[in-house]
Amino acid sequence: ALGEGRVLIDFTAPEATLENLRSICPRGLAAVIGTTGLEGALLEEAERMAGTIRCVMAPNMSVGVNVLFKLAGLVASILGSDYDMEILEVHHRLKKDAPSGTAMRLGRILAESVGRDLEKVGVYERKGIIGRRTDEEIGIQTWRGGDITGEHTVLFAGIGERLELIHRAHNRDNFARGAIRAAKWVVDQPEGLYDMQDVLGLR
Repeated sequence: ALGEGRVLIDFTAPEATLENLRSICPRGLAAVIGTTGLEGALLEEAERMAGTIRCVMAPNMSVGVNVLFKLAGLVASILGSDYDMEILEVHHRLKKDAPSGTAMRLGRILAESVGRDLEKVGVYERKGIIGRRTDEEIGIQTWRGGDITGEHTVLFAGIGERLELIHRAHNRDNFARGAIRAAKWVVDQPEGLYDMQDVLGLR
């Protein structure tokens, strides 16, 4: 129950998130949405409703991960097409969606930074005699095992050198801290859809 609260913080499942948004929109409450697995029509509907209230929606509420988003885009725009770009995400064995929402966001950031469409250049599996790597593709690979909270690596591989950006979550506390920071921020904003880049002033 929402009671007298001013902000809904939602880390549930896509269908539950949509139901929660339908519930709070008429009441004018703010929201912080960290649910992963929102894709396609579900994401479009969530964004449409979220845009009518004050809402922060992000695939990862970690402050460190959102700095990683910023750095990944910056590095991609500097290095350009001379470097191959790959993403590796690692999570616990119970995680249901793959690749993670964070990895997909990273993929879109990399693609946009070099003028590509992730839908066309994303590669999620390699097996057999597949031929040489194309210059355009962006690989997103998934590992699952144990109780790993979350790890994301962005690899920029050039000729004679490589650069890696890595974020490791040691526990889930950082997600909660980021969500609380977002909730405190969003209540003072005008109606609209925001993400953690807005909260952290990284635009």
